[in-house]
Amino acid sequence: MSTYRPCPACGSESISDLPELAPDPWRIGQCDACALVYLRNPVDYDALEAEDLAWETKFATEAAQREKKRGRLKRFARAVRGIAKRIRGDNQRFYTRLLGTGRMLDIGCANLIRMGPPNVPFGIELSKHFAEGADKVMRAAGGYCLQGAGAERIFDFPENFFDGIVMSSYLEHEVQFPAVLEGAFRALRPGGRIYIRVPNFSALNRKVSGADWPGFRHPDHVTYFTPATLKDTVQRAGFDFKLVNRHKIWLDDNIQALAIKPAA
Repeated sequence: MSTYRPCPACGSESISDLPELAPDPWRIGQCDACALVYLRNPVDYDALEAEDLAWETKFATEAAQREKKRGRLKRFARAVRGIAKRIRGDNQRFYTRLLGTGRMLDIGCANLIRMGPPNVPFGIELSKHFAEGADKVMRAAGGYCLQGAGAERIFDFPENFFDGIVMSSYLEHEVQFPAVLEGAFRALRPGGRIYIRVPNFSALNRKVSGADWPGFRHPDHVTYFTPATLKDTVQRAGFDFKLVNRHKIWLDDNIQALAIKPAA
């Protein structure tokens, strides 16, 4: 825990610590060069696969803790998100509108199948338990799920293979997010799109809540994006960037965006 990494986005070692945002032994810092906020001392992939830190083990506890932290403003923000979700419709229609149809990869898929027929579903999942369940369902629909870290397994797919990629509540978990975006650029066809959903570090709720913001989850959330730093990250990987929830981004606890691979 005593070894602190440089900025994962730009490599700068000039980092301002934000000790008020994380309990010991965790250290959150902000890059002085590119403004990215991130966990400076994350655990490795093997630790996150272990039973005590695996997401399927921690989910119920984390959900209960987040609910306790919700005040009036937080409940209002959640209600706004619920209204927006009802307006946009179910996940299948939502993803189809943003990504189209075809071979779809869900990175950090857990045991969910977000896009059914006519899509062919593929996945990457760190949890061995969730990956096994997702693989059975995806193989029945013509695809499959790979177990392991997204930044590593993404390179096991062919180039220009996918029509769309989903990274919903995933990229904030990925220590090597530049590598997974590099691999996604390689695996995505020209003109293909990635849907990204991550916690919004610049949201009003986060500023009001301080260290009690439900978006802080140690140690499995390792990067805290703002719209500006997410845009910078996506563009560094070669994608064009489009903010999906621009109209309510100041209030929304999450950023929703598209990373678009330029057409050939």
